[in-house]
Amino acid sequence: MGVKKYKAGLKHKARRLRKELTETEKYLWKYLRDKQIGGFKFRRQQPVGRYIVDFINFEKKLVIEVDGGQHSIYKKRDIIRDKYLKKEGYRVLRFWDNEVLNNIEGVLEVIMQNLSPSPQPSPLKGEGERNN
Repeated sequence: MGVKKYKAGLKHKARRLRKELTETEKYLWKYLRDKQIGGFKFRRQQPVGRYIVDFINFEKKLVIEVDGGQHSIYKKRDIIRDKYLKKEGYRVLRFWDNEVLNNIEGVLEVIMQNLSPSPQPSPLKGEGERNN
């Protein structure tokens, strides 16, 4: 299969997945859509390389995955996928269905923490400067 054909197939699959979100994905999407979280734009069921991620913020390179029980079976596959995404510069957050459904406030808090820049300690005066 050629690269163009493969990418077209991936886009088609992503489009289909957007129409067939799980109930948990629909629930989380209510909170992520329309820049409701800190003004950050999320996309759902988006191709990234050879994978389709549940939710992504391209600006902060943050991927959010919602896992049901089937992911315990595919754990090895998820590890390989996460390694690929991390290599491409993405941070991956994984939440179980029950976390999203029973603790949406906590899930949203973790997402927001990962979108916000962490405060960097200010360098000590003179650090990194040369005495000439």
